[in-house]
This record gives sequence, C-alpha cells and structure tokens, in this order.
Amino acid sequence: MGRYVFTLPDIGEGIAEAEIVAWHVKVGDTVEEDGRLADMMTDKATVEMESPVSGVVVEVAGAEGDVIAIGSALVVIEVDGLEEEGGHGPAPKAAVVEERIEAETPAAAGASTSPARAEVAEKPAPAPKPTPAQAEPVEAHTPTQAAKVLASPAVRQRAKDLGIDLAEVRPAEDGRLRHADLDAFLSYNASGGFQPAGLKGKDEQVRVIGLRRRIAENMAASKRNIPHFAYVEEFDVTALEETRAQLNAGRGDRPKLTMLPFLISAICKLLPKYPMLNAHYDDEAGVVTRYGAVHLGIAAQTPGGLMVPVIRDAQSRNLWQLAAEITRLAQAARDGSAKSSELSGSTITVTSLGPMGGVATTPVINRPEVAIIGPNRIVERPMFVKDASGVERIEKRKTMNISMSCDHRVVDGWDAASFAQDLKKLIEAPALILAG
Repeated sequence: MGRYVFTLPDIGEGIAEAEIVAWHVKVGDTVEEDGRLADMMTDKATVEMESPVSGVVVEVAGAEGDVIAIGSALVVIEVDGLEEEGGHGPAPKAAVVEERIEAETPAAAGASTSPARAEVAEKPAPAPKPTPAQAEPVEAHTPTQAAKVLASPAVRQRAKDLGIDLAEVRPAEDGRLRHADLDAFLSYNASGGFQPAGLKGKDEQVRVIGLRRRIAENMAASKRNIPHFAYVEEFDVTALEETRAQLNAGRGDRPKLTMLPFLISAICKLLPKYPMLNAHYDDEAGVVTRYGAVHLGIAAQTPGGLMVPVIRDAQSRNLWQLAAEITRLAQAARDGSAKSSELSGSTITVTSLGPMGGVATTPVINRPEVAIIGPNRIVERPMFVKDASGVERIEKRKTMNISMSCDHRVVDGWDAASFAQDLKKLIEAPALILAG
C-alpha cells in the first residue's frame, strides 16, 4: 500500500494556475482509474481531471474557488501495490480538456468535500456533478446530521424551497424521505400542528467562484477602467415588425426571424462608416484596433451566468443565416457545448433581454470593446404620423428604444448620436436593410 500524488499537469500553453470549480471526489471516496477527480477552470476552458490510478482518496487540495499552481498536488490517492510511501506510481494520463462553456455557478460547483453535502449511501462513491437545480447553500453541517437524512436531490431541493428542515420530517419505513413525506408534513402543519423553524427562509453565504467570479471581475474592470456614456433613441418598428411577419409566414423550414437579425444586419451595414465603434482599445499600449470584419457578440443568459458567444463575420451573413447562428450559439451556451473559440474575439456586442428589456438600459461594455448596443422591449402607443400629403393623424404604432454604451476615450458623443440616427433610418425603413 502506498500513496500516489496526482499533481496538476500542464493544461495549456501559458497557463500557470487553475481554479477548482467542482470536486467529484472527497476524502474517503474510492476512485477508479479514469474516474473524474475535479473540474479546473483556466482563462481558456474548463479542464476535467481524471485519475490515472485506482484507490482511496486521502487528501484533496482545497475547496471550490481555490486557485492552485501547475505542478502542485491536487489529489493524494492510497493505492494497492505501491511499495514506497509517497511514491508517484505510474505516469499520469493527460487530463481531458473539454472545449465547453464554463457553466458552473457558485452553488452548482458546490459538490463540496464536506461529507454533509453528499447523500448517504451504503458505500463511498464519487459524488455526481450537481446541476444548478440541486445546488445547496454553503452551510455548516456535521456528518452525524447528514447521516440521519436520506433523500433524493429533488426532495432536498423542494424542502429547501419550502423552508423545511429535513431533520424535522418523519421518513417512510425504509428511512428515506420522499415527496409524500413532505406532503404529509405540510398537511400536518397546515392543520395547526408544529410549525418548523426556518419557514421564514434561511440566510445564505455563497462563494463567488468559477464563471460567476470571472463575470464579476470583468464587469468591475470594465466599470473601473472605461468612462462609459449612454445614448438612448426611440425607434418606430411598426414597418419592421410587418416585414418580419411577412418573411416568417413564408420561411418554410428556415429558422424563425426575431428582431435581432434585422438589428445585426443594420449594425453591420453602418460600421464601415463608423469604424471607431467596431474596435478594441488597449489602454496599456495606448492603441485602438479598428476591425474590418464584424465579429458580433451576443450576450446570452445561461444557467451558469452571462455568456457572450460570437457570430464570426456577421457582415457576410443574411437574415436567415444570422437567425440560424443566433439559435445555434444560444443553445450551445445554455447546454455548455460552446467551444472556447466561440466565446471570445468579439469586436462589438449586442445585449437583449427580449420582452423584459425595459424602457432603457445602460449596459456595461464588454472590455476591450468600446461599444455595446441594447434593444429594449417593444411597446404599442399612439403617435402623430404624417401621411403622403403632410397631414398629421394619430395612429397606434410599435416603438422600441435602443440603448448604447460607449467608451468615451474612443467614441465621441457626436459619433454615437450620428450612428444611432443612421441606425434609426434603417430600422424604420427595413427595405434598406434587405437591399444589397
């Protein structure tokens, strides 16, 4: 019997350290060869570490959110057949690098090394990677408390949502709590029985780690370093919505057109006239890079947080191609299959909350870009409209505000206002967008 020390291998060119975003084992677990040990996050990807040996985990290098250096001990495994204590055993296998989105949230990365987090089983086994729906707040429990409660993740989540302490619920004869036991507990308390402490909700402390921490750091750096200014303009989108409905009616098996493909096409038509908006600013070098191609980022909300997948060469795509690419990238971001190359390299970003877009927004610039554009929700309201003879009348029109945030070091207010007015002309006359 000896100990195998698994050190964090070189997982990418120029990578000196990585963050622990999820443990799949804890001290005392039996791990098989090729079994998952931990997920490590770098600036480029999430890396899944696999065990090169079979044995029992005796040491782990910290908790989720900790950053360790390449070459440092990650896991120590007690292995049969190793004669010398502290031996490193066979050469480690290469870590499996998954080109996927880093979608762990602080709670979802909570497959903690603490025995209180794992469901009690008859024998130790590597803990399954939790989903956001299974995430639990960071709380102080003891192994004896956890050992008293047997329940599935779904039952635990429902109890948490209801503010029920599982220790106060009487389980079935086999000792495992089920949804029926929660129903009985609720029914009893509704009839005047014992009211459990905690129904008012518990305080939570959730570590900001993984992707959530990266988002926080990037947003803080953007607001700290970039002098933002905002510009908001109202657009009459009545004609565009009519055009969109007509195109969708004859789309066949092509993807449904939303507002975004029209907006992106209009933006791409204007950026050659406003190159200062399609740019990066390296403030350390004092260099602005203006791009000829439009690599347009689409800010997308995912279970793991805000992602910005990138439509490459958006200026060369038609409405249908843009719609298909938006759908593909949004799905890849949500299910974690997006490659790291699809999540970097944008030159300007569009951020949209759809029907929840509000009246106006002041989006934060996706540094090192210098501009971000946010369409707001569409509303119907009466407006004065002139007919062909110049006579004004009141009509019900569909309107939408579009908000812009710009880096005032690179983009002047006049430039932003001029761009917005030209964009307004295209959006309000959609035939100009469709024209070659």
